[in-house]
Amino acid sequence: MLDALPRAEKLPPKKTQPRLTCTFPLAIWPNSREARLSYPTRDINHINRIPIVKGTKKKKSETMRSILPLLSLGALLAPVQALYFYIDGTAPKCFFEELPKDTLVVGHYTAEEYDENRKTWSKHDGLNIFISVDEVFDSDHRVVSQKGSSSGRFTFSAADSGDHKICFTPSSTSGNSGWLSVLHPSGGIKLTLDLVIGATSAIESTDKSKIDDIVQRVKDLNGRLQDIRREQVFQREREAEFRDQSETTNARVVRWTLIQLVVLGVTCAWQLTHLRAFFIKQKLT
Repeated sequence: MLDALPRAEKLPPKKTQPRLTCTFPLAIWPNSREARLSYPTRDINHINRIPIVKGTKKKKSETMRSILPLLSLGALLAPVQALYFYIDGTAPKCFFEELPKDTLVVGHYTAEEYDENRKTWSKHDGLNIFISVDEVFDSDHRVVSQKGSSSGRFTFSAADSGDHKICFTPSSTSGNSGWLSVLHPSGGIKLTLDLVIGATSAIESTDKSKIDDIVQRVKDLNGRLQDIRREQVFQREREAEFRDQSETTNARVVRWTLIQLVVLGVTCAWQLTHLRAFFIKQKLT
């Protein structure tokens, strides 16, 4: 009975479909022609290497070209922080910078003093910073000597190539003795410095805005001068009209005065003649 029954044929086991897993980004390696296959088994011996289709290289190159601008933009948008350091109040803090000739340097600084009440660094009205820039190659010729408040900027242009010494010396009237020494737990002055070398565009934009403001003011002054000139011309015209009217009035007064004198003279002559005739008639003469 058992032998008569047909034997059940064993079905061949299903082949496990491999999954493609890249061990590196394809877009970053355009010259690679292979990728690794990892089977969903724990046996390491099943891992093989197969070639990738030829058209994949072209696609990867196109992907690379599309991603590179994004990577460049991301690198440009990375946050940049300015340099900050602590200054001992009794001595200046100096830096040496080698600059080529005709290089424009713009520095923005912010000085802060430790506040015991707030437990943080903060600005103080009585905090001043003295800035000096000396040309080391020219016997320490000083090109910048500026005393500013707790925050501001300084600008200078290198007259010649060589080392330049940039020094910062703080002074404070806050009454806190801790700022005199960085050895104090909360002492010293925290100075944040942002030094831009060759910032011609920033200076030109700032100067351009200032020039535009000056040009606008000059235009306003020219407009006011034009108004004053028009007012002067109007006053001259009115003065001419008033002068003509005055001359006409004076001429009329003189003319009527002469007419009155003539009338009076004629009247006097007539009266004298009439009286003489009357006296003769009355035989009084």
